[in-house]
Amino acid sequence: MFEGDTIVLDPDQEVQGAVRSVFQLFEREGTAYAVVRRFQDLGLRFPRRSYGGAWNGRLIWGRLTHSRVLGILANPFYAGSYVFGRHQEHRRLGPDGEVCTHSVPVSPEAWQVVIHDHHAGYISWDQFLANRRRLEANRTNGEANLLPGPAREGLCLLQGMLLCAVCGRRLTVRYRGNGGVYPVYQCSWRHKEALDRHACLSVPAAPLDEAVANRLVSAVTPATIQLALAALTTLEEREQAIAEQWRRRVERARYEADLAESRYQAVDPNNRLVASTLEQRWEAAMRRLRDLEGELAAFERQHLRAVTAEQKRQILDLAVDFPALWTASSTSARDRKRLLRLLIRDITVETTSNAKRLRLHLRWQGGAVESLEVTLPPNRADAIRYPEAFVGRLRRLAETFDDSAIIAQLNSEGLTSSTGKPFTVSMIRWLRYRHRIPTPVAPDGTLSVRQVRERYGVSLWVVHYWIQHGHVDARQRRPGMPYAITITDEIDTKLRTWIATSSHLPAKSPTLVE
Repeated sequence: MFEGDTIVLDPDQEVQGAVRSVFQLFEREGTAYAVVRRFQDLGLRFPRRSYGGAWNGRLIWGRLTHSRVLGILANPFYAGSYVFGRHQEHRRLGPDGEVCTHSVPVSPEAWQVVIHDHHAGYISWDQFLANRRRLEANRTNGEANLLPGPAREGLCLLQGMLLCAVCGRRLTVRYRGNGGVYPVYQCSWRHKEALDRHACLSVPAAPLDEAVANRLVSAVTPATIQLALAALTTLEEREQAIAEQWRRRVERARYEADLAESRYQAVDPNNRLVASTLEQRWEAAMRRLRDLEGELAAFERQHLRAVTAEQKRQILDLAVDFPALWTASSTSARDRKRLLRLLIRDITVETTSNAKRLRLHLRWQGGAVESLEVTLPPNRADAIRYPEAFVGRLRRLAETFDDSAIIAQLNSEGLTSSTGKPFTVSMIRWLRYRHRIPTPVAPDGTLSVRQVRERYGVSLWVVHYWIQHGHVDARQRRPGMPYAITITDEIDTKLRTWIATSSHLPAKSPTLVE
């Protein structure tokens, strides 16, 4: 038996205690690997028989292995039953003509001989079948493994509970990014089977975990628990009424069996024909009584629910403390997964027409189904992309302000770049280039260097020569900014005369500032 986190074994029954510990640990932990790890952590040993050699027949205590745990949990002997036909031999002809024989396990429904209560067992038959179903659900390499798995290690809350709406398979966890620090839920079965060129689904884990956790915390409230307990009370009353009908049927069958017995006891032994008939009726009545008693016991074991008033009070108290329990630092990720599995059976993930939105179909343990809409975060390129409203405002500011003035205006309003940093000249220049935002327009009545060059058909070098020697009136808002050139009629006549009388003009130089 268990006392806290340690196992206490009866010295006189160490073997039986070790076997019982395996079943108790499996019921608590949920996986065969966790049982092995628990044995190792506690420094426990497990018995086995030695076959052959000098130690033949002796009991040896050693390390518990994973295969040994699987063998114990899947063996009906420990449920007190004798069975025959657990495996069948299949023969096939090899490519070289050799006959190959291999053993194939058979489901319990197909076992040829099953004798219950053949000997004293460690667990019941129902618990044995439940253990087999849990072992099958824990498999990760099964062909038709669609059921949610147990709570495993790892930070992904929904690990083993997500189902793909496309193929119905369970989603697996993959780690991507720098050193594998970004978990994603992925369904790649169709891709691995060459049924599709891409995975059915691949989504980041954090948004889904957060959405389901928030819904779970909001669902577990005193009001909802009170309604659930009221519904449970109604079910209890209904099932008690059905059980009462079963008991009346059993009483009627017992009365008929007693009546058949009394008739048999009262018959004249010399009248063998009548005695034989009454004996057959008595045996039939006893068989019917045993069948009804077995059906009543099965109904009480599977359907009857009994929750005491003290247990209901504890459940209500838990509903009040559930948000604090869920967010507590002492609550491990595995504990949260166990709490989740107590309330939610599985979750189906469905994609929508919007690539950034998913629909989660939650199937609660009570059978109710609920849908949640989850918005996925944008990728890095979309996250740092400036919105159209900001680009439009920058375009309007650029019509009258230079880069420095724009930076001062944006920083004074407390605005930051898409990465959260203050604006710089290089950022504004990049935005101008990226969105083709022109430099500030020259004042009315002025021309730019390019416009002057096109007007007189000269090179940029000539225009800058005129500016440097004061032949034209050119001004800059700041050093490095474009020139605003004013051309009067007098200057226009002077420049045209200069061009007409010049015998050689320099070649165009596109490297000069316009």
